[in-house]
Amino acid sequence: MDLKDIKAIIDLMKKNSISEFELEKQEFKIRLKRGNLNGPAAYDDAPGVPQYATAAPVAALPAPAAAPVSPTAGDAEIKSPMIGTLYRSPSPEAAPYVDIGSEVGPDTVVCIIEAMKVMNEIKAETRGIITAVVAENSKPVEFGQALFKIRPL
Repeated sequence: MDLKDIKAIIDLMKKNSISEFELEKQEFKIRLKRGNLNGPAAYDDAPGVPQYATAAPVAALPAPAAAPVSPTAGDAEIKSPMIGTLYRSPSPEAAPYVDIGSEVGPDTVVCIIEAMKVMNEIKAETRGIITAVVAENSKPVEFGQALFKIRPL
């Protein structure tokens, strides 16, 4: 299956309001999932980018009502597990997954990294409060690069 076939499947999914599609044959498996503003989704406006989700949507915990959080020396980092392009929100029009002051849990999605036309959800993997956004939206990131600073709870 090539990119043209995947694009055709995505177009059919959009036209027929299909939210998920899965195909498996021999050693090839693809799972496409269309999202909405309430869950993860690929960037609909990006040409040639298939929509792909690796897990079910995970909502971020509500932000605390406390004063703004400032980074400290004891803050940990959420690092990039791969090389790719970082996206802070599920779509260009949507709000970011997390902002400074957002409380997150181990399974909270903090961003998406696109690698080889696949959207990979990046999770916090620890409980804490986001104190700084280090990486820029829509910019390349390297393996091990700091994406966010987090104060563990």
